[in-house]
Amino acid sequence: MTTEHPLDNPAWTALRTTQAELATGSGQALRYDQDYAIFAAAVDHAPAPLAALGALIRETGPAIVLEREALPPVPGTMVEKWREGVQMVAETLAPWDAPCDFVALGDADAAEMLALATLTEPGPFFARTHQLGDFIGVKREGRLIAMAGERMKPAGFTEVSGVCTHPDFRGQGLAGALMRVVAVRIAARGETPFLHAYADNQGAIGLYEWLGFRLRCNVSVTVLRGENGSQKQ
Repeated sequence: MTTEHPLDNPAWTALRTTQAELATGSGQALRYDQDYAIFAAAVDHAPAPLAALGALIRETGPAIVLEREALPPVPGTMVEKWREGVQMVAETLAPWDAPCDFVALGDADAAEMLALATLTEPGPFFARTHQLGDFIGVKREGRLIAMAGERMKPAGFTEVSGVCTHPDFRGQGLAGALMRVVAVRIAARGETPFLHAYADNQGAIGLYEWLGFRLRCNVSVTVLRGENGSQKQ
Protein backbone atom coordinates (compact mmCIF):
# COMPACT_ATOMS: atom_id res chain seq x y z
CA MET A 1 0.00 0.00 0.00
CA THR A 2 1.25 3.44 -0.91
CA THR A 3 -0.52 6.17 1.02
CA GLU A 4 -0.65 9.28 -1.13
CA HIS A 5 -3.28 11.26 0.76
CA PRO A 6 -3.77 11.77 4.52
CA LEU A 7 -7.27 10.31 4.31
CA ASP A 8 -6.24 7.09 2.54
CA ASN A 9 -5.35 5.69 5.97
CA PRO A 10 -6.93 8.26 8.31
CA ALA A 11 -6.35 6.50 11.64
CA TRP A 12 -2.64 6.10 10.90
CA THR A 13 -2.31 9.73 9.85
CA ALA A 14 -4.17 10.97 12.92
CA LEU A 15 -2.22 8.79 15.36
CA ARG A 16 1.06 9.96 13.86
CA THR A 17 0.12 13.65 13.97
CA THR A 18 -2.53 15.53 15.92
CA GLN A 19 -3.76 12.59 18.02
CA ALA A 20 -0.40 10.97 18.72
CA GLU A 21 -0.99 11.22 22.48
CA LEU A 22 -3.83 8.70 22.10
CA ALA A 23 -1.73 6.10 20.26
CA THR A 24 -0.82 2.65 21.51
CA GLY A 25 1.59 0.40 19.62
CA SER A 26 4.88 0.44 17.76
CA GLY A 27 6.33 2.51 14.95
CA GLN A 28 4.70 0.26 12.35
CA ALA A 29 1.24 -0.38 13.82
CA LEU A 30 -0.85 1.85 16.07
CA ARG A 31 -4.29 1.94 17.59
CA TYR A 32 -6.31 4.42 19.61
CA ASP A 33 -6.47 4.12 23.37
CA GLN A 34 -9.53 1.92 23.72
CA ASP A 35 -11.36 4.33 26.01
CA TYR A 36 -11.56 6.66 23.00
CA ALA A 37 -11.88 4.60 19.80
CA ILE A 38 -11.48 1.13 18.32
CA PHE A 39 -9.51 2.00 15.17
CA ALA A 40 -6.09 0.51 14.40
CA ALA A 41 -3.75 0.93 11.44
CA ALA A 42 -0.44 -0.18 9.98
CA VAL A 43 1.96 2.12 8.18
CA ASP A 44 1.57 0.02 5.01
CA HIS A 45 0.82 -3.50 3.81
CA ALA A 46 4.36 -4.84 3.91
CA PRO A 47 4.87 -8.07 5.92
CA ALA A 48 6.51 -6.44 8.95
CA PRO A 49 3.81 -3.79 9.57
CA LEU A 50 1.04 -6.35 9.08
CA ALA A 51 2.74 -8.67 11.57
CA ALA A 52 3.02 -5.76 14.03
CA LEU A 53 -0.67 -4.99 13.54
CA GLY A 54 -1.58 -8.61 14.23
CA ALA A 55 0.50 -8.66 17.39
CA LEU A 56 -1.07 -5.41 18.58
CA ILE A 57 -4.62 -6.71 18.06
CA ARG A 58 -3.85 -10.01 19.79
CA GLU A 59 -2.43 -8.12 22.75
CA THR A 60 -5.04 -5.37 23.08
CA GLY A 61 -8.31 -6.66 21.64
CA PRO A 62 -10.53 -6.33 18.55
CA ALA A 63 -10.01 -3.40 16.23
CA ILE A 64 -11.45 -1.81 13.11
CA VAL A 65 -9.09 -1.12 10.22
CA LEU A 66 -10.51 1.53 7.89
CA GLU A 67 -8.55 2.52 4.81
CA ARG A 68 -8.83 3.05 1.10
CA GLU A 69 -7.17 -0.18 -0.01
CA ALA A 70 -8.43 -3.65 0.83
CA LEU A 71 -6.61 -5.11 3.82
CA PRO A 72 -4.50 -8.23 3.13
CA PRO A 73 -4.52 -11.09 5.66
CA VAL A 74 -3.11 -9.94 8.99
CA PRO A 75 -1.04 -12.66 10.73
CA GLY A 76 -2.59 -14.10 13.86
CA THR A 77 -5.99 -12.49 13.33
CA MET A 78 -9.34 -13.38 11.83
CA VAL A 79 -11.83 -11.17 10.03
CA GLU A 80 -14.95 -10.89 12.15
CA LYS A 81 -16.75 -8.57 9.75
CA TRP A 82 -16.08 -6.68 6.53
CA ARG A 83 -18.14 -3.99 4.85
CA GLU A 84 -17.62 -1.52 2.06
CA GLY A 85 -17.80 2.09 3.09
CA VAL A 86 -17.53 5.53 1.56
CA GLN A 87 -15.44 8.48 2.58
CA MET A 88 -16.85 11.93 1.91
CA VAL A 89 -15.34 15.41 2.24
CA ALA A 90 -16.94 18.85 2.36
CA GLU A 91 -14.70 21.40 0.68
CA THR A 92 -17.71 23.70 0.24
CA LEU A 93 -20.69 23.54 2.57
CA ALA A 94 -24.17 24.13 1.22
CA PRO A 95 -25.92 27.24 2.62
CA TRP A 96 -28.69 26.48 5.06
CA ASP A 97 -31.03 28.78 6.96
CA ALA A 98 -32.39 26.28 9.49
CA PRO A 99 -30.89 27.27 12.86
CA CYS A 100 -30.60 24.71 15.62
CA ASP A 101 -30.89 25.42 19.33
CA PHE A 102 -27.89 23.43 20.54
CA VAL A 103 -25.60 23.30 23.55
CA ALA A 104 -21.96 22.33 24.00
CA LEU A 105 -21.46 18.87 25.48
CA GLY A 106 -18.65 17.82 27.80
CA ASP A 107 -17.63 15.52 30.59
CA ALA A 108 -20.76 16.28 32.61
CA ASP A 109 -22.81 14.86 29.72
CA ALA A 110 -20.64 11.78 29.17
CA ALA A 111 -23.07 9.23 30.60
CA GLU A 112 -26.00 10.59 28.57
CA MET A 113 -23.89 10.73 25.41
CA LEU A 114 -22.81 7.12 25.82
CA ALA A 115 -26.38 6.03 26.52
CA LEU A 116 -27.70 7.81 23.41
CA ALA A 117 -24.94 6.35 21.24
CA THR A 118 -25.55 2.87 22.67
CA LEU A 119 -29.26 3.17 21.84
CA THR A 120 -28.88 4.57 18.32
CA GLU A 121 -25.55 2.98 17.22
CA PRO A 122 -24.06 5.82 15.12
CA GLY A 123 -20.73 3.96 15.23
CA PRO A 124 -18.30 2.80 17.91
CA PHE A 125 -18.64 5.04 20.97
CA PHE A 126 -16.81 4.59 24.26
CA ALA A 127 -16.43 6.22 27.66
CA ARG A 128 -14.07 8.95 26.40
CA THR A 129 -15.02 9.20 22.73
CA HIS A 130 -16.57 12.58 23.49
CA GLN A 131 -13.09 13.88 24.33
CA LEU A 132 -11.78 13.30 20.80
CA GLY A 133 -13.13 16.69 19.74
CA ASP A 134 -15.94 19.17 20.18
CA PHE A 135 -19.45 17.74 20.62
CA ILE A 136 -22.74 19.57 20.56
CA GLY A 137 -26.27 18.40 21.25
CA VAL A 138 -29.93 19.24 21.52
CA LYS A 139 -31.71 18.87 24.83
CA ARG A 140 -35.43 18.86 25.54
CA GLU A 141 -36.57 19.26 29.14
CA GLY A 142 -33.01 18.57 30.23
CA ARG A 143 -32.79 15.33 28.24
CA LEU A 144 -30.17 14.81 25.51
CA ILE A 145 -32.04 13.84 22.33
CA ALA A 146 -29.49 14.44 19.55
CA MET A 147 -25.77 15.04 19.17
CA ALA A 148 -22.87 15.31 16.73
CA GLY A 149 -19.14 15.77 17.15
CA GLU A 150 -15.61 15.06 16.00
CA ARG A 151 -13.49 11.89 15.95
CA MET A 152 -10.38 11.20 13.86
CA LYS A 153 -8.17 14.22 13.20
CA PRO A 154 -5.56 13.60 10.50
CA ALA A 155 -3.51 16.78 10.10
CA GLY A 156 -5.59 19.30 8.13
CA PHE A 157 -8.82 17.29 8.42
CA THR A 158 -11.41 16.48 11.10
CA GLU A 159 -14.00 13.71 10.93
CA VAL A 160 -17.64 14.47 11.69
CA SER A 161 -18.93 11.58 13.78
CA GLY A 162 -21.18 10.48 16.62
CA VAL A 163 -24.22 11.85 14.80
CA CYS A 164 -27.42 10.45 16.27
CA THR A 165 -30.98 11.30 17.29
CA HIS A 166 -33.19 9.53 19.79
CA PRO A 167 -35.85 7.50 17.93
CA ASP A 168 -38.65 9.54 19.57
CA PHE A 169 -37.37 12.75 17.98
CA ARG A 170 -36.36 11.73 14.48
CA GLY A 171 -37.72 13.48 11.41
CA GLN A 172 -37.13 16.98 12.80
CA GLY A 173 -33.87 17.66 10.95
CA LEU A 174 -31.78 17.64 14.14
CA ALA A 175 -28.99 15.41 12.81
CA GLY A 176 -28.48 17.51 9.71
CA ALA A 177 -28.56 20.75 11.68
CA LEU A 178 -25.98 19.56 14.19
CA MET A 179 -23.75 18.11 11.47
CA ARG A 180 -23.73 21.42 9.65
CA VAL A 181 -22.72 23.31 12.81
CA VAL A 182 -19.88 20.86 13.47
CA ALA A 183 -18.69 20.99 9.84
CA VAL A 184 -18.82 24.81 9.70
CA ARG A 185 -16.75 25.04 12.86
CA ILE A 186 -14.18 22.62 11.42
CA ALA A 187 -13.93 24.64 8.22
CA ALA A 188 -13.58 27.85 10.24
CA ARG A 189 -10.41 26.39 11.79
CA GLY A 190 -8.95 26.00 8.31
CA GLU A 191 -9.52 22.23 8.25
CA THR A 192 -11.57 20.08 5.87
CA PRO A 193 -14.55 18.18 7.32
CA PHE A 194 -14.85 14.55 6.30
CA LEU A 195 -16.93 11.55 7.32
CA HIS A 196 -17.53 7.87 6.70
CA ALA A 197 -20.67 5.88 5.98
CA TYR A 198 -21.48 2.38 4.85
CA ALA A 199 -21.82 2.28 1.08
CA ASP A 200 -25.32 0.81 1.26
CA ASN A 201 -26.67 3.50 3.61
CA GLN A 202 -28.17 5.59 0.84
CA GLY A 203 -30.42 7.57 3.16
CA ALA A 204 -27.49 8.89 5.17
CA ILE A 205 -25.38 9.49 2.07
CA GLY A 206 -28.20 11.55 0.57
CA LEU A 207 -28.28 13.76 3.68
CA TYR A 208 -24.52 14.22 3.58
CA GLU A 209 -24.62 15.19 -0.09
CA TRP A 210 -27.37 17.70 0.66
CA LEU A 211 -25.13 19.27 3.31
CA GLY A 212 -22.28 19.63 0.83
CA PHE A 213 -20.24 16.45 1.35
CA ARG A 214 -18.97 14.73 -1.79
CA LEU A 215 -17.64 11.24 -2.35
CA ARG A 216 -13.85 11.07 -2.15
CA CYS A 217 -13.37 7.31 -2.34
CA ASN A 218 -14.68 3.94 -1.27
CA VAL A 219 -13.09 2.46 1.84
CA SER A 220 -12.62 -1.00 3.28
CA VAL A 221 -13.96 -1.46 6.83
CA THR A 222 -12.51 -4.59 8.44
CA VAL A 223 -13.14 -5.79 12.00
CA LEU A 224 -10.25 -7.97 13.21
CA ARG A 225 -9.75 -10.09 16.29
CA GLY A 226 -7.08 -12.52 17.40
CA GLU A 227 -7.52 -16.03 16.06
CA ASN A 228 -7.54 -19.42 17.79
CA GLY A 229 -8.26 -18.13 21.24
CA SER A 230 -5.32 -15.68 21.20
CA GLN A 231 -7.62 -12.69 21.52
CA LYS A 232 -7.35 -10.68 24.70
CA GLN A 233 -10.75 -10.39 26.35
